[in-house]
Amino acid sequence: MSDAELIAIVLRNGTNQQTALDLARHLLSACNNDLMEMGRYGYQQLSKIKGIGPVKAISIVAALELGRRSRFAEARRKEKITCSLDAVNLLNPLLRDLPHEEFWIILLNRANTILEIRPISKGGISGTLVDPKMIFHEALQARASGIILSHNHPSTNPKPSESDIQLTKKLKDGGKLLEISILDHIIIAGASFYSFADEGNI
Repeated sequence: MSDAELIAIVLRNGTNQQTALDLARHLLSACNNDLMEMGRYGYQQLSKIKGIGPVKAISIVAALELGRRSRFAEARRKEKITCSLDAVNLLNPLLRDLPHEEFWIILLNRANTILEIRPISKGGISGTLVDPKMIFHEALQARASGIILSHNHPSTNPKPSESDIQLTKKLKDGGKLLEISILDHIIIAGASFYSFADEGNI
């Protein structure tokens, strides 16, 4: 089935002027025929599209959220992180479609088995504040030996900012004192990503 046909099933019915399929095509067009962009739309933004309204907007948001949770559950089955792509596959469902920045961490034991995946902070379009004390508190609570840092760039530009670089260095230095390794810092930027470890910057 096409994207439009699947969305039409979620919508269930159209309007006096449009069938459900026509309305689904209109919705896709409003999102530049990009499901990733649609995923960034919130309830209020969707409900402003002609023919959608509050009830249909809630249905679309719920369907997109189920898709994210399904992708996350599938990635979560892989209990061990062996490379940056393993972490990216785990983090993508959580961060890729967000219209604002969030900071998450993956906590690992000495065998790089996943102990916990935890949110740290939520910010705006251009940044989010991160408290190193909170990160190390979470790591100590979970008795983690390693941490993978991650946040998203809603701009879809994966290049780290100077503050990203400084934060990574600060956390790496702090981790040495606690014998907790900062293994990577991954920036999720739409369909692309940046790994500090892959680029030799950690």
